[in-house]
Amino acid sequence: MKPLFGWHRPGMNLLGIYLNDHLAGATAGVELARRAVGAHKGRKGEETFRRLAEEIAEDRDALLRIMRALGVPVQQYKVCAGWIGEKIGRLKPNGHLTSRSPLSDLVELDAMRLGIEGKASGWRSLRAVAGHDDRLSGEDLDELLDRARRQAETVEELRTEITGALFAG
Repeated sequence: MKPLFGWHRPGMNLLGIYLNDHLAGATAGVELARRAVGAHKGRKGEETFRRLAEEIAEDRDALLRIMRALGVPVQQYKVCAGWIGEKIGRLKPNGHLTSRSPLSDLVELDAMRLGIEGKASGWRSLRAVAGHDDRLSGEDLDELLDRARRQAETVEELRTEITGALFAG
């Protein structure tokens, strides 16, 4: 089957732009997940955060493999922007100047949830492309979608628990 989209076709670099945007988000997601692991070292939920961080890094690797299979070059400036963006996100006012705020866990989990939903959206988009491009495996994308769903459920459970602890009377 002839690819529907391709980086090499004039005017058809939209998929490459889209995937590089997702790669920037995935880069930020990996950094955020690793930060969460460090913040929970020796605390309740450390192993859950570690597993999430490992899976999020594996998902980023899967995206890179897909980009290679499609012949989409990595735009390093977008990868750097994702990395820097996550670092800048740490500077937000949170009620504490020199220490981690109790709100940090909740805000970071909100961001992780948004990232996971964005990633799932990207996998769904690629799943639609897979019907027209035999360089993509629908089965692999279905597995990535299932994992994103499980990640979203895990993050939501953590978010709910932390929210209750922070704001309960």
